[in-house]
Amino acid sequence: MTDYEPTTTRNLDRYGNAPLPWSRARDALATDTPTADLTFFVATVRPNGRPHSAGVGAVWTDGALYFVGGPGTRRSRNLAANPACSISVRLRGLDLTLEGDTHRVTDADTVARLAEVYRSGGWPATADGDALTAPFSAPSAGPPPWYLYRLSLRRAVGVASAEPHGATCWEFAGS
Repeated sequence: MTDYEPTTTRNLDRYGNAPLPWSRARDALATDTPTADLTFFVATVRPNGRPHSAGVGAVWTDGALYFVGGPGTRRSRNLAANPACSISVRLRGLDLTLEGDTHRVTDADTVARLAEVYRSGGWPATADGDALTAPFSAPSAGPPPWYLYRLSLRRAVGVASAEPHGATCWEFAGS
């Protein structure tokens, strides 16, 4: 289990608002995934250096962000060559970008536990060894099985669209 706490907090707000607490972003992620209708976008880097972005099904559980990708998808192939990525989402009152390195989760117990989390949000995922399967997924996900990835958080930026307003960058030691 990871419980990220920022090692550095930097106020990015130009209008006099106080820095946002990391707990605002963390608590929204924990409360709204997997049940809220959120769209996460993962950005990876192609081997030629060009960016790639795709919507993913993601959940924040046990203090970390997890998402899926089919082995043949561009994001999975990119992550196999370069684990650096960023993931963006619009939460209630907060736009959030998370940055770090992503690693494939192959521990069967963790995959099974995350399948339960996804099922609680309405996606009927089941663990199949070190991957997930389900009767359906996003059309862009490719055929099952789907790999499970975990983000090792290094940096996050939040911009509040609701009171209290502000913009903050949080740096993390990672895990």
